[in-house]
Amino acid sequence: MKTISIPALFILLFVFFNCENEAKQIITVKNTLDIPRSFETVEISVTDVLLSEGMSIEDIGVIDIKTNKVLVSQVVDSNQDGNADMLLFQPKIEANSEAQYKLSKVNADEKPELIEYCYSRFVPERTDDYAWENNKVAFRTFGPVAQKMVEDNVKGGTLSSGIDAWLKRVETPIINKWYKRNDEKKGAYHQDIGDGLDNFHVGVSRGVGGIAVQIDTTYYVSRNFTKWKTITTGPLRTSFMLEYADWDADGNAISETKYISLDYGSNLSRFEVEILGTDRVQVGLTLHEKDGVDTQNKDAGYISYWEPHDDSELGTAIVVPNNNMISSKLFDTSAKDWSNLYANIKVNEGKVIYYAGFGWKKANEFISKESWNNYLETFTKKVNNPLEVIFN
Repeated sequence: MKTISIPALFILLFVFFNCENEAKQIITVKNTLDIPRSFETVEISVTDVLLSEGMSIEDIGVIDIKTNKVLVSQVVDSNQDGNADMLLFQPKIEANSEAQYKLSKVNADEKPELIEYCYSRFVPERTDDYAWENNKVAFRTFGPVAQKMVEDNVKGGTLSSGIDAWLKRVETPIINKWYKRNDEKKGAYHQDIGDGLDNFHVGVSRGVGGIAVQIDTTYYVSRNFTKWKTITTGPLRTSFMLEYADWDADGNAISETKYISLDYGSNLSRFEVEILGTDRVQVGLTLHEKDGVDTQNKDAGYISYWEPHDDSELGTAIVVPNNNMISSKLFDTSAKDWSNLYANIKVNEGKVIYYAGFGWKKANEFISKESWNNYLETFTKKVNNPLEVIFN
């Protein structure tokens, strides 16, 4: 009778269990919609990834089994405890289809080049903005120094919790370039030299996605953010936190903290707002010169505004997932910058989730109100029907 030595048996068991572990690293991503899916980020918890002794999540690559191609991925420490807890990647899947991916150790030279398209930072050199961008769009909002300058009648301050749109029209990062340009020549980022410009006025308006609380016919808003924290930047996502001082809405004390993220390929930032003191919030889009056309689609869960903008046109939007948009309203007033198109959103367990962003005609992606709204229709379907991830 043929026998197997003890060392040989250990080798066979090692190979066997490694093969078993390898098999468990196959995941299936399923698209249940009748539209193709791309530029959507799949989140894999690190606790679901089998790691051999001595291996970290940074060693893991995501491999398309059909093409054997290593995809761009990003690890994130979402709870900021010093340990990565999430692996991100973006699959491309046809309508009503599924695709399989392998999570496996990949050498550094096998991984694709990673470009930090999704970027954000605090900007002390321009008073105290916080700015963020991806390959499509860019935004900024304003901090406590800018607020105090206004309160002290110092020129150059900004008093607003509105969200400013930076109209870029290149895929490459522009935040650091534009601020550097503005440092060298004051106001330089208000001129388009081929990559876009800052020509979007916010003032006290809600800009693109600032919140308000409506009491009777009055809208109450917070002031500038007081604290910030960058959570992640990378090829697929940037995310950060903004905290606001408690504010008053007709005697109601409102507490507000925003967690904002922006993924590669998306024209809309995701806002997750922790809010206390109200059971609903109004999220707004500024009306600027009031010469645009609004769309209010409660059934789909979005509002949009398409307007002439200098020598071009611009679409802005709020998307509210999971039927949490109660209603919408176009609020028109003679008070400067207080006219906004609002989505009235339900607060669930102290939290509101929505998406806000824009599409600029000069970026050559959305040429009309119809094309912008078509994008929003598709976007709402996707966020309400996320890709399904199955560990085989």
